[in-house]
Amino acid sequence: MPISIIVEGKNDRSKLRRLLHEEIHIHCTFGTLNNLKLESLRKQVGDDEVYLFMDNDASGKKIRAILRDTFPDAFQIYTRRGYAGVEGTPDEYIIAQLEKAGLEEYIEYPPPGFV
Repeated sequence: MPISIIVEGKNDRSKLRRLLHEEIHIHCTFGTLNNLKLESLRKQVGDDEVYLFMDNDASGKKIRAILRDTFPDAFQIYTRRGYAGVEGTPDEYIIAQLEKAGLEEYIEYPPPGFV
């Protein structure tokens, strides 16, 4: 089944794109959501299995709540409080969260010793 991950911004998408196979679709909310943006996002995602990966801040929590209503069956992926959003989360932590979400077969693991 095709998979879509929804993040907040293009830097979050770039961070995940480096760590995931190309077959994973990564969509951005680009900040606040309105009905038009939600409908567009719903069309882009289609019948994909959906994962939500938002920043652990007030804005990210608000966006997650709206998306949770729009995609009630979505899997939730979290970053740790204190990291500067998804884009500022260390690769190792993101990889661990993706594995926890069951996405290990889609992860592009960095070579050992990669900094």
